[in-house]
Amino acid sequence: MTDRKGLSLEFLKPIIELEYQIQQLSKIADENQLSIQQDLIEFDNKLINLKQDIFHSLTPLQRLHLVRQAERPTTLDYIPYLLDDWVELHGDRGGADDAALVGGIGRFNGQTVVFIGHQRGKDTKDNVVRNFGMPSPGGYRKALRLMQHANRFNFPILTFIDTPGAWAGIEAERLGQGEAIAVNLREMFSLHVPIICTVIGEGGSGGALGIGVGDKILMLEYAVYTVATPEACAAILWKDSKQSLEAAEALKITSADLKVLGIIDTIVKEPVGGSQANLIEAASILKEQLNLELNSLMKMSNEERQEMRYKKFRNIGTFYEH
Repeated sequence: MTDRKGLSLEFLKPIIELEYQIQQLSKIADENQLSIQQDLIEFDNKLINLKQDIFHSLTPLQRLHLVRQAERPTTLDYIPYLLDDWVELHGDRGGADDAALVGGIGRFNGQTVVFIGHQRGKDTKDNVVRNFGMPSPGGYRKALRLMQHANRFNFPILTFIDTPGAWAGIEAERLGQGEAIAVNLREMFSLHVPIICTVIGEGGSGGALGIGVGDKILMLEYAVYTVATPEACAAILWKDSKQSLEAAEALKITSADLKVLGIIDTIVKEPVGGSQANLIEAASILKEQLNLELNSLMKMSNEERQEMRYKKFRNIGTFYEH
């Protein structure tokens, strides 16, 4: 059984306790053939209200902990609900096949698309295989190969961002980590096909940007997107990672903050309790939004999309002094 990291999250304990009480009450009622259907409905309504209250008041750091849960849906969890007749493609044609970054080809509402996304593991063993969702240079080169394939055959590109950052090991640097990410940034600006990027979990630093240049940037409601993890930021600024709460507030990592700043274009609503509470509903909402965005982008010319993409990223960080 997978270790449920969610159990250690303090802000989720009231929800877990009420869910357990409802299960026990339902079990007792079944064993004793008691009719308490109305009471169970009232408890279910209380549970929904409790979830709404807790999730509406989450701090940035709590959102970060939420999306790091093992139960949080990953790229390969969403893909079967988003695409039809899809197949994963492997390898960077240079001898590497990074499991932390997956990609392939499939049909999205009748349109052939290429998908690329970070892939975390579901348990410790899987995380070791996936390197905890931290891609190596080979992963970014695999992504680039798939994007160039999409560009050659005029397939739209859908990317799904969910990584604490690129692999920062000595071996990654030796293999050209910085260069691989930089090349992807450059090349994604030159592609003429529509590109839609979606932050589905944790979008961390250059590891996220390596597949994060697009015409439209979507972000799930409780996802986070940051230049550095709050822990790393606190360690750099104050030499104390325990000040990550203050760092998370200052970094403006939530979807609402980033929408105001113009970093992202659209916030995609999540089910009550987050995407991990109802993957099918979460995927349905995301698919509807992706369809709207893709239809809009397909009406534009290649030149218009490229110009819009360029201006979008040039405008990030712009401010005016009075």
